[in-house]
Amino acid sequence: MSKQTFRVCFCFRRRFRLAEAEAPDEIKALFNQYSENGVMTTDHLQRFLIEVQKQEKVTFQEAQSIVESFKHMTHFYRKGLHLEAFFKYLFGDTNPPLDLKLGVHHDMTAPLSHYFIYTGHNSYLTGNQLSSDCSDVPIINALKKGVRVIELDIWPNSDNDDVEVLHGRTLTTPVQLIKCLRSIKEHAFTASEYPVVITLEDHLNTDLQAKVAQMVTQTFGDILFSPGAKNMKELPSPESLKRRIIISTKPPKEYLEAKEIKDKERDTQKGDAASDEEAWGKEIPILKGHFPAHDKNELDKDDDDDDDDAEEDLDEGHHKLQQDIAPEYKRLIAIRAGKPKGGLEECLRVDPDKVRRLSLSEPQLEKAAETHGKEIVRFTQRNILRVYPKGTRVNSSNYNPLVGWMHGAQMVAFNMQGYGRSLWLMQGMFRANGGCGFVKKPSFLLKSGPHGEVFDTKAKLPPQKTLKVKIYMGEGWYYDFHHTHFDAYSPPDFYVRVGVAGVPADTVMKKTKTLEDSWIPFWNEEFEFPLTVPELALLRIEVHEYDMSEKDDFGGQTCLPIWELRQGIRAVPLHDRKGERYNSVKLLVRLEFV
Repeated sequence: MSKQTFRVCFCFRRRFRLAEAEAPDEIKALFNQYSENGVMTTDHLQRFLIEVQKQEKVTFQEAQSIVESFKHMTHFYRKGLHLEAFFKYLFGDTNPPLDLKLGVHHDMTAPLSHYFIYTGHNSYLTGNQLSSDCSDVPIINALKKGVRVIELDIWPNSDNDDVEVLHGRTLTTPVQLIKCLRSIKEHAFTASEYPVVITLEDHLNTDLQAKVAQMVTQTFGDILFSPGAKNMKELPSPESLKRRIIISTKPPKEYLEAKEIKDKERDTQKGDAASDEEAWGKEIPILKGHFPAHDKNELDKDDDDDDDDAEEDLDEGHHKLQQDIAPEYKRLIAIRAGKPKGGLEECLRVDPDKVRRLSLSEPQLEKAAETHGKEIVRFTQRNILRVYPKGTRVNSSNYNPLVGWMHGAQMVAFNMQGYGRSLWLMQGMFRANGGCGFVKKPSFLLKSGPHGEVFDTKAKLPPQKTLKVKIYMGEGWYYDFHHTHFDAYSPPDFYVRVGVAGVPADTVMKKTKTLEDSWIPFWNEEFEFPLTVPELALLRIEVHEYDMSEKDDFGGQTCLPIWELRQGIRAVPLHDRKGERYNSVKLLVRLEFV
């Protein structure tokens, strides 16, 4: 046996013994502090959970159940835990960084405009925006992950007698609308009982609109929420809409009047595709607190092929076009979308007598935020703002969702079929509130001062609190990765990137040292993150394997809502690049607010 082979085999045999000897010194010290004669009794454990883990309401019975869950490890279980059992408890699945027992715990009785909503973009696409297949499968996958807004682009088929879903004027292969609707009905409430919104981008004539109305009403029946032909004065609450389907679209123009994609824009899409592709290795664009200045405030120009940004609200007086709308179709529209004529001021005008949805592409939002940030926040207190990826993201990459969230945008629409750091942020946000797909917006985005003041995204704010993150160690790669995945002849060389995504002042990434040749790396490093707006901050953790000759390998990631973190020593599960949780890979981390 060669020296290298012996080294690998010895390492692998050692990997099966994650025992008390491998506990960090700080864990051993805490065990000694909260134990007696090598045994942590139930009373000791309860005190540890209260004082160190900050679980002030933990009961004796809950501590006792933890002790009893380790009876298979030790004859001491009736008396308490020894060090190895205590260590395994801390590093186990029953000690996560978010309290899974809380479930849905936000107030769900406020209007829909008071929530961030898990939103998909072109939800039917299996891959890129130009040539991938259209299918109900990505819709089903999104719903199973808790996505609450599904977008469907509806077009006539080649015979003009049926309705298909596809990305118009591209090479994407269509899927029948009825198949998508049936799949939505079957899977809508698998992950969450809160409402599903279907946003329709409509390219139909009146006859096919009537056919869609028939499909929708027959498919969804009583679970379809339909307030009638009039605009709502206030949006209903998620609680009142449990297990309901909501249709949102603009009162559409006739199919023949649907806008044409500009050749110039399509050429731009092809030319910029590679530069805008966001592989996992590319960092999220950092917000600097302001956005590029532009000469015009107008939103007349279209930045994408999403028709929502070009249509005008027919309630503004386009009577002829109103006559071209199938009345049964119009009655289905619960949340009306559209863009009034005029510039930013008209688009963001708040009408006390009705609510609506406005759609902006990511560049349009950035332009608007530069000069009208407060008006956007004020608009989103009552109305829905949907943000969608720019047209050059043909490879289904995404953008920084914080731009929308910090301005109160409820529907930050993402391509869910891809992966990358932006999507990890989206997944992290919606791990909050029991993963139900609705997260209550912070109160400062919902309130107005005595003189109409609202949250100013550009204001310099003092830190409200500091998050301290100590990365002790990691384990589990041996089980979830092949032993030659990182290096053919030696154990991996891991390091951790840890930081915060939030408002510009809070956004930062730091890293640990690289530990060579270890399947169980011990970093034992602490970081501090001052937070000016902790209510919008997400904790980012990534593990990489250093490769001197090539690009570093990916070793796992997670993103967590800071406002729901449990303090204390926690086992943080890591996920793959698509957001699927690994079976075994996790980090032992201490979280503390000071």
